[in-house]
Amino acid sequence: MGFHHHHGEAHDHSHHHHGKGASKRALGIALSIIAIFLVVEVIGGFITNSLALLSDAGHMLSDAMALLLSLLAFIVASRPPSAERTYGLHRFEILAALINGVTLVVISLVILWEAYQRLWNPPEVASGTMVVIATVGLFANITAALVLMRGDYQNNVNVRSAFLHVLGDLLGSVGAIVGGLLMMSFGWYLADPLISIIVAVLIMFSAWRVTKESVNILMEAVPSRIDTRKIRERLEQIEGVQEVHDLHVWTVTSGFDSLTCHVTARDDLPSYPILNEAIRILHDDFGITHTTIQVENSSIRHAELACENHGENSQRVQPCDESHRHGQSHSHSHSHQGDERNHSRNHRHGKPRATT
Repeated sequence: MGFHHHHGEAHDHSHHHHGKGASKRALGIALSIIAIFLVVEVIGGFITNSLALLSDAGHMLSDAMALLLSLLAFIVASRPPSAERTYGLHRFEILAALINGVTLVVISLVILWEAYQRLWNPPEVASGTMVVIATVGLFANITAALVLMRGDYQNNVNVRSAFLHVLGDLLGSVGAIVGGLLMMSFGWYLADPLISIIVAVLIMFSAWRVTKESVNILMEAVPSRIDTRKIRERLEQIEGVQEVHDLHVWTVTSGFDSLTCHVTARDDLPSYPILNEAIRILHDDFGITHTTIQVENSSIRHAELACENHGENSQRVQPCDESHRHGQSHSHSHSHQGDERNHSRNHRHGKPRATT
């Protein structure tokens, strides 16, 4: 009763590609806005000698680079899959998000160090000009942030990393305005490095989250929204299912979760009803549409064989991990050569892989 099923890619990816199209347009517009106002803030930061404004300009420069990288990631990821890359280049989006997240962390650390230096001897700042330039930058960042919110910034880690860049820049503009007003009113030039520290810390926390999420995806960790224990329990509640093992869930790219598992069923039951019910549960209850499920009976022994030590000089049978047991008792007195023949015969006589 060995049966493999590959399901759900065609249905899910129509919405997936629509979201990517909106995100790509949003990134293009936001990049244009940021690029236009970047020059103003860079020049203004040097003229006014304001660290808060220079940090805001630095964030805006990193914004432009991050938006460009995210846009390129969408273009590269849109290339079709090939025989060498069966998932295509979707992971390039995650690499872009990781680079953006790390860049934000580095920029925040540089600002923190410079602010620390200025705490002991705050320089005089042209606060009036600083407020004007920071206000212009604030409106530019608000516009760019609103544009990116029209994309899939909540579910796409690549767009979210770009959005965090812009949001961090927006906070920097607000901080520069507040600091400029304090210096204009009270001559309190210590406000410039203090506000820079506050903004840098806030940005670092956001950057750390997107960096951590990107690393988890690249390491093929289980998506945070999914509990594999609940999936296993729910599938084992299907009538006729004795055990679920070799369960793996990972994210290929944002909005594209995949699952594989082996389902051990009673020998006297057909596999198709069990398979259809498993597909329905994974889709309706857990939102996973890209699944590969193998339905097995007691004759399939691959998990037991995988736990044996086939070293050249050893005939010992290694204890099998609980996650790989079939829940059935098997004799280990047979030879390894016989195991391999049975394993090969079972897979030759199993039903073919079906892909939809």
